[in-house]
Amino acid sequence: MKKPKSRLLFENADMPMSIVRLGILKGTGIDIEDLKEKPMIAVVNSHTEINAGHSHLRLLGEKVKEGIYAGGGIPFEFNVPAPCDGLTEGNEGMRFILPQRELIADIVETHIRSMLFDGMVMIASCDKIIPGMMMAAIRLDLAAIFITGGPGAWQIRYTPGRKESVDHKDYPELLWKIQTGTLATCGACELMGTANTFQCLAEAMGMTIPGSANVPGFLAEKQRFARKAGKRIVEMVEEGLTARKILTRKAIENAIVIDLAIGGSTNATLHLPALAHEIGFELKLEEFNKYTKKIPTLCGISPCGPFGIIDLYMAGGVPAVMKMMQGDLHLDAMTVMGTPVKGIVDHALVNDPKVIPPRDKPFLPEGGTAVLYGNLAPQGCVVKQAAVARDMLKFTGKAKVAESEAEAITFLREKKVQEGEVLIIRYEGPKGGPGMPEMLTVTMAMDLIGFKRVALITDGRFSGASAGPCIGHITPEAYLGGPIAALRDGDEIEIDIPNRKIEVKLSDSELKKRLENFKPRENPVPQGYMRMYKKLVTDAAQGAILKV
Repeated sequence: MKKPKSRLLFENADMPMSIVRLGILKGTGIDIEDLKEKPMIAVVNSHTEINAGHSHLRLLGEKVKEGIYAGGGIPFEFNVPAPCDGLTEGNEGMRFILPQRELIADIVETHIRSMLFDGMVMIASCDKIIPGMMMAAIRLDLAAIFITGGPGAWQIRYTPGRKESVDHKDYPELLWKIQTGTLATCGACELMGTANTFQCLAEAMGMTIPGSANVPGFLAEKQRFARKAGKRIVEMVEEGLTARKILTRKAIENAIVIDLAIGGSTNATLHLPALAHEIGFELKLEEFNKYTKKIPTLCGISPCGPFGIIDLYMAGGVPAVMKMMQGDLHLDAMTVMGTPVKGIVDHALVNDPKVIPPRDKPFLPEGGTAVLYGNLAPQGCVVKQAAVARDMLKFTGKAKVAESEAEAITFLREKKVQEGEVLIIRYEGPKGGPGMPEMLTVTMAMDLIGFKRVALITDGRFSGASAGPCIGHITPEAYLGGPIAALRDGDEIEIDIPNRKIEVKLSDSELKKRLENFKPRENPVPQGYMRMYKKLVTDAAQGAILKV
């Protein structure tokens, strides 16, 4: 059916309101006779002028609309927020980043339900926006396709005398290091942070035209893919190929495989469970460990290794990674092309085996993300093990406890943290923060100081850019009386990533005694949305979703 939803706009059962609707539509300049016959497509764009990841998406939106017109549809564009993690790191704005995932999902869902669109093209580049849009697509179960904004290029690529690497760890000089974190173009930051992780996973889940996710945002090829996505959505509406036929349990499991293979962001352990919840099943944290033991970190993409996302694109992109990992994938999972994943891997080519090596010659033998358990995190915590120095995979040190990210930064500035210690940052979880902010400011400060033997543990979370023994998502969080709330300076912490353990060397009775009169620290919460969010948000192990 060409107009499964929007046909209701032109029915006369509610006369005279049907006349009013036509009058309003005529005011837009649309040819009403055209609109009566052709599908009405939402172009859901996260274009914004405040960050490089989304500053170019207005042009992609225009190309998408060209494709929709060419395919026989009528496009209508609207926008959603596009928060930038990098601009909010280390300040109050970071508390509002993860909560916007739920807002974006709600905005897209409610607007599309109210306006009776027949299908939608989603355009986004960064962190919470991509999973938020996908959550809405699952709820709506309309024809839906993604066009990602693509990566940008680091300035280091255009710096004379640079090394082959684009990773900051390979440049000890500060001026060079800055070039590895400075964007020279539009597009998402050129490392395997959450933005590029979810651009890759959108393709791994079958939601993009094959080969499009890693195309840099500044290339003309990205515009051509945007136009193709616009044409394809009209075909999908006519075929009845809806989001729930693509975003299935098999798609989520494929996403886990590719996430681990590319050394993806630990934020995948928040967003994939959230998508699974929308589909209708529970994705438990321990599932990541089951996969991590059998799935290698195939690619050494920064911050795990020397290569950038542009190197991944030139090496063959996500299709080439899927080709190398095809034995671990559900090849019968459906894609937006109306064909299964097998068709993608059959036609994929690996152009550079240094960047995308064979499965039996991976960058690291285990997957990028590991989940640890123990008396400090009974419900689990998460670490990007692929970005941890090999001599820090097992580490024991004494706790230095900070009650907030701000206090931890003060400790570092005042040189109150020493080599061999474990810096604890608590009251930064989903409820305690609230909003579960990232601790990138702290990890960057530790890197610039030059620490080699300091671990970091928090009930907050980390940017995909964070490297080193940074362990986040401690669950239960401090605000809920989790064991992290009982820690004191000098407590001995044992981290054993290979054996998936994290322990404080205290007896159960001592932990219980310390928490007997526990009262959580109350961080100020401004009037408005965050008060509702704090009340409804679940823990990190459940994906920090909202439950009424």
